[in-house]
Amino acid sequence: MLTGMAQEEHYLVGLDLTGRRVVVVGGGTVAQRRLPRLVKAGAVIELVSPDTTPSVGAMADEGEITWTRREYADGDLADAWYALACTDDADVNAAVCAEADRRRMFCVRADSGPDGSAVTPAAGENDGVLVGVLSGGEPQRSAVVRDGLLDALRSGAAADPGRGYGQGEGEDDRRPEPGVALVGGGPGDPELITVRGRRLLARADVVVTDRLAPRDLLDELPPHVEVIDAAKIPYGRAASQDVINSALIDNAKAGRFVVRLKGGDPYVFGRGFEELLACAEAGVKVSVVPGITSAFAVPALADVPVTHRGVTHEVVVVSGHVPPDHETSLTDWDALGRMRGTIVLMMGVERIDRFADALMTAGRPADTPVAMIQDGTMAGQKVLRSTLKEIGADAAREGMRPPAVTVIGPVVDLFGQES
Repeated sequence: MLTGMAQEEHYLVGLDLTGRRVVVVGGGTVAQRRLPRLVKAGAVIELVSPDTTPSVGAMADEGEITWTRREYADGDLADAWYALACTDDADVNAAVCAEADRRRMFCVRADSGPDGSAVTPAAGENDGVLVGVLSGGEPQRSAVVRDGLLDALRSGAAADPGRGYGQGEGEDDRRPEPGVALVGGGPGDPELITVRGRRLLARADVVVTDRLAPRDLLDELPPHVEVIDAAKIPYGRAASQDVINSALIDNAKAGRFVVRLKGGDPYVFGRGFEELLACAEAGVKVSVVPGITSAFAVPALADVPVTHRGVTHEVVVVSGHVPPDHETSLTDWDALGRMRGTIVLMMGVERIDRFADALMTAGRPADTPVAMIQDGTMAGQKVLRSTLKEIGADAAREGMRPPAVTVIGPVVDLFGQES
């Protein structure tokens, strides 16, 4: 760990929060950035807020945090070990810190770090090593030094690219031109984003992020970065595509560098090209950083290859956004039923029985192996192996839910067999 010399020096320490109560007050984008690392640390988290961003609400729906849906009240920090004041109301944040002081616990105040009893370092992880950087009131420098240390760990270099950052020397060389970068974040594990994607993310002024984008990376952003939640939660709250397009265009035209952080690859059922066209029509400079697609990466990490010598010569990636008999469906399900190769079904959990029936009706054998992988690449990954005939009932019984990737074909049964 590295501590910069400045007016105030902090004492860096690693907290073991496993099984310990942590209270977070405020459910906005600041909490959205901080919560994933707290969840990963094993903390028992209570969020106190009358409302949340869609992604924070989804964490509560999935049982990762407990959400108390009301304003903060004195006494909410009882029996807590650690607290974070993350609201946009300075008076509320001050009250949370005051209660924490009375209870002799440490509290982070997101809107005014020096007024809290603890500060959150610019943190990042590489191969099991957690790097935390404090620079005594220069959070942008902290973030850049952190990025340099992580790059050094990955490449073997030992440079400090954060020296002088924010003091007028070399800053213009680091700041990208205003515009938009469509960045594929990969299937969820923050280690699976591309090097270029991670570098652009570190230089963003604004990040417009999906729910399925690698959320742990949000905690590594400098404090000045604006995070816009464009979460699209299946069968729940969703930001309209027009609103997302406007957020990209308006911020870019205001002179900011915007990263549109998407799960998987922007062009594989990610509506990335729609966003590129919208930016281009508005005269906004836009670039694309491909990402590792969940269609192939998620099965791979569940020991399911989508191709295999002598088993399949074809792979088809299919959207399950609409059922087989829907008037807007563009998929030839009869042709898919006749093929012998691999089908990778995206967004198909809720209607898996209908997709399976369509394939069997078209000639696919009922005993065709099927694997459904939920929360692929993440700590809570869940794999269900079944057959085309039984997958609907099995998925319902096991409580499988989005996001999940479903693989249909003989490759599912290859693990453990001799090639």
